[in-house]
Amino acid sequence: MRKFNLVQTAICMVAILCMATTLQAQSGYKNPIIRGFNPDPSVCRVNDDFYLVTSSFEYFPGLPIYHSKDLVNWQQIGHCLTRDSQLPLQKAPASAGLYAPSLRYHDGLFYVICTNVSGGGNFFCTATDPAGPWSDPIWVAINSIDPDIFWDDGRTYFVTQGNEGIRVTEIDIKTGKTVAPERLVWGGIGGRFPEAPHIYKKDGYYYLMLGEGGTEYMHSVTIGRSKDLFGPYESCPLNPILTHANRRGQANRIQGVGHGDMVQTQDGSWWMVFLGFRVTHQWAYYHVLGRETFLAPVDWPNGGWPQVNGNGTVSLEMHVPTLPLQPFEKTPVRTDFNDEKLNFDWQYLRNPIREHYSLTEKKGYLRITASPHTLNDADAVSMVCRRQTEHDFMAATELEFNSSKENEEAGMTLIQNNAHHYDLLFRKSGNKRMVQLRVCVGSLSFIAAEKLVNANRILLKITGTPDQYTFICADPQKKEELVLGKQDTRYLSTEVAGGFTGVMIGLYASSNGKPSSAKAYFDWFDYQAKE
Repeated sequence: MRKFNLVQTAICMVAILCMATTLQAQSGYKNPIIRGFNPDPSVCRVNDDFYLVTSSFEYFPGLPIYHSKDLVNWQQIGHCLTRDSQLPLQKAPASAGLYAPSLRYHDGLFYVICTNVSGGGNFFCTATDPAGPWSDPIWVAINSIDPDIFWDDGRTYFVTQGNEGIRVTEIDIKTGKTVAPERLVWGGIGGRFPEAPHIYKKDGYYYLMLGEGGTEYMHSVTIGRSKDLFGPYESCPLNPILTHANRRGQANRIQGVGHGDMVQTQDGSWWMVFLGFRVTHQWAYYHVLGRETFLAPVDWPNGGWPQVNGNGTVSLEMHVPTLPLQPFEKTPVRTDFNDEKLNFDWQYLRNPIREHYSLTEKKGYLRITASPHTLNDADAVSMVCRRQTEHDFMAATELEFNSSKENEEAGMTLIQNNAHHYDLLFRKSGNKRMVQLRVCVGSLSFIAAEKLVNANRILLKITGTPDQYTFICADPQKKEELVLGKQDTRYLSTEVAGGFTGVMIGLYASSNGKPSSAKAYFDWFDYQAKE
């Protein structure tokens, strides 16, 4: 009898521990939910699945699509725009290209609505599967950015921003043509750059939510409501319902919060996804990771106004109930280039020249053929890149480069835009090989450090902290690492470089303005970040 009681007690204790673990797993999460350069999020729910899209600007493929079961854990499942015919980005300047998409589901179709400011303007694409393939763009002749689509009583409305406020225009959903004049419906609460409009119909009201203040430190989310789609809209007495541009948010490591979208879960709760950025220090306002995607709970009573996380602010550690968490497997540290396609982490800068890349020419290697274009050019440089997702990280690669000309180089770069990047490069100098650390900040470009080496293969490594990047090289055979130099992270920050993107880690090859057939072979790439 005693033995049975002990067994029963043990079973109960295990059950209690399991229950406690489950409850703990459903009572908090870390912000941001999608880390690194992933701004302007828009979200929709279809049954028990959530889908989300973010901006991608001049990077190709365009508009990453993410999937989640719990709003906390996300996995990329594809891109909306994967064909050159869908996304012309030739010679697109830094922070041009694709702005602020919306993602919606209606009558069995997914819709991504967006603006290509580098060519074409406003458009929407459709798909039956959010992983793709997506249709070619259907263009909408309305001059604006940040578009959304709203369906009501069998009609389709295009919702856009304007300098004077938010506009609503009826369109033909099959052709994209306007069928009624644009109508200005609400100017917000008076902040600059009223943008990012989304309309929700709830409890007999049309709620119009937008971003105000510009996507910098004065950013915010405001909301109004009306019994009529075209207004007049009354302003929420809690406005702005989300901002850190006040005393409550001034010391927060998260700044610039705004540009939100809301979704209701299957349990009836409401949540908001929105952009923000993590500054390097509490009082040192620099950010290098770009604008990221954050999450907050929303209390939205029947007939009432939505309130974000109790007081309109958010934190890195969110201690709130969530849906049952369903995490995905973590991405491996190493990319070994054994597959025939790069995974979704990797992107090109503008439309790539396809023949400059191969994963099959030399098994287990990524081959990049040098382009005459340099990282300073707003053109189709020979580079693949992925986001820096944390301040503390390590990135490394092993490179084989047998170039015989001094103008040819290959290596790894940290690039914010074509005028702000740090390059750890491998090139010929006389009869020897050389590793160099090059700094490009605005109109200033110089070699900060260099090291002669006696091999055609080199290990290149970059580590990061909130304050600085460290650039390292080594002979792969000897494994003895040499610190080539260190550079301040601030010069790759948005505060210095400007624009709307974040730091990308790139593998590249260039012949610096001259024709070339030089080939760089990257054996593997490691990326490890500390949240």
